[in-house]
This record gives sequence, structure tokens and C-alpha cells, in this order.
Amino acid sequence: METNILLENGTNELEVLEFTIGNNHYGINVAKVREIIPYQEVTPVPNTHPSIEGIFMPRDKIITVISLQNELNLGIKESKKSDMMIITNFNKLDIAFHVQSVMGIHRISWADIIKPEATLNTSETSVATGIIKLNNKLIIILDFEKIVTDISPETGLKVSDIKMLGERQRCDDPILMAEDSPLLSQLIHDSLVTAGYTNIIQTTNGDEAWKKLMSFKAQGNVENRVRCIITDIEMPIMDGHRLTKLVKSDDKLQQIPIVIFSSLVNDEMRAKGKALGADYQLSKPEIGSLVQVIDKLLGRTS
Repeated sequence: METNILLENGTNELEVLEFTIGNNHYGINVAKVREIIPYQEVTPVPNTHPSIEGIFMPRDKIITVISLQNELNLGIKESKKSDMMIITNFNKLDIAFHVQSVMGIHRISWADIIKPEATLNTSETSVATGIIKLNNKLIIILDFEKIVTDISPETGLKVSDIKMLGERQRCDDPILMAEDSPLLSQLIHDSLVTAGYTNIIQTTNGDEAWKKLMSFKAQGNVENRVRCIITDIEMPIMDGHRLTKLVKSDDKLQQIPIVIFSSLVNDEMRAKGKALGADYQLSKPEIGSLVQVIDKLLGRTS
């Protein structure tokens, strides 16, 4: 699969792989995709989640296969012979998703992704992070992290790591957070509060965070209003890489440390974030490591 999106920094663009299940069109960020292969027979595993078809071993690694049509409750019969598997890597996991057909790759701007309305985007049930209107059809960008976490909760944020930190002093240093998932935003917020960080400014994407920073800058006290920034990468309107580039290119803001906290942090994305000036980059399950990094940035460690 040819893609050069990783060669460009802070363009606020992404490449979306479009695929179908029945007559429904869905999308996944190409940065999550390792490989696309024809459907292969899998070995069922007893007593697993109903959406887990089983496991297979395409090369030297065992990979779990998830049926998206089952997880999305579409009630569509899979043909299997002509179906496809999208092998992904995020949150340090290799997972294959069973789909019916792969339509192609579209290069778009995050600004063109429509954020689902509140009626569709509740933290408990929604698996849609954005909607693209393309050639008179709607492509729903799925929240693959939530899909996997719903099936296997232990793959999500390791909030138990926070409890292992023990008693901690309260810290009122303001932290600005950009995270579009309502569920993850709340989990990260609650984890930071448990760790003693009680002044969390929550925003839902890079654009909203940037407008907050511009407002603080206009008031002339941005250095007192934001001591640290935590940002996801994948967000509608403005992604985390674009936000990082804007902050680190601004004379008044560039001293604010930025931590990229994303399921997409791999070697390639790490190189991109470093080039943009990110101070730290962490994979999303490691919430305990996030607290330790913030401790270091805000001088709470010896």
C-alpha cells in the first residue's frame, strides 16, 4: 500500500482507507494499517467475545481477527471467500478486522471531517469519530480503539497504574488537553485528577485547543494559563500534529511543553512528532507513564 503521508509534517491531512460492509461505507486512518490481505480461514478460540472470529498466523505472529459486521450489529452475512482482512497496529497491538471489500485510499483534510452530533457520539455507545461526505456518499470513520477496548477492556487505558502511584500532593498547574473521544477524555481527566493534577482544561480537537491558546495569548498571560499541553493525534478539524506545529512555531507559545498521547505512536509517527517539536510522545495505554512525564515537565520529581 503506497502512501507518503508520513513524509509531510503538520499539514492537517490524513489518508483514509475506505472499506465496506454490505452497503455501508467506513474508514480507517491509513496510519493504523499495516497490511490488507484476502480473507484467510481462522482458528476459533473457545470462550471469547462473540465478535472475535479467532486467530491466524500470516507470518511469525499470531493475530486476533475481529468481525466488524458482528461488532457493529449490521446483521450482514459474510461471504468470506471474497472478503478482506485489514491488519492494523495501534495501542501496541496487531489486530485484523474482517471486512467485505476495500474501496481505496482518500487523502483529505481533518477540517473536512464532520464531527458526529451529540446524539451519535455518546461516550458509552458511539464508535464513530467522524463522517466524510465524498462523491455523494457518507463514509463513517470508526473508533477502532473503542471497538477493541469494548471487546477487551484490559487493552484500554491502564488506569490501575495511577492507583499504584500512591498518595500524591495536589497541583493546580493548568494543563490543556486536546482529545476528541468523550470516553478517553474523561478517563484521562479522571486519572490526572487522581494523580493530583486538578486544573485540567479539556478541549475536543486541536482547533479548539489552539483557539484557547490564542485567547490566553491575547490576554497577555498565556504562560500562567497553560503549563503543559497533552494532545491526541487523530482529531477532526485540526489534528495533534498540526497543533504541535502551530505551538512550536509561535514565539510566545513554543516554551510550553507538548506531550503527544496517542494510539498511533510508533517509530514513524515518533519521528514525525519529533520533527514538529513535541517534547514527549507516549502510546495511549501508558497513562502511568503520562503522569510521570508531566511530573518531570512540571518539576514534581526530584
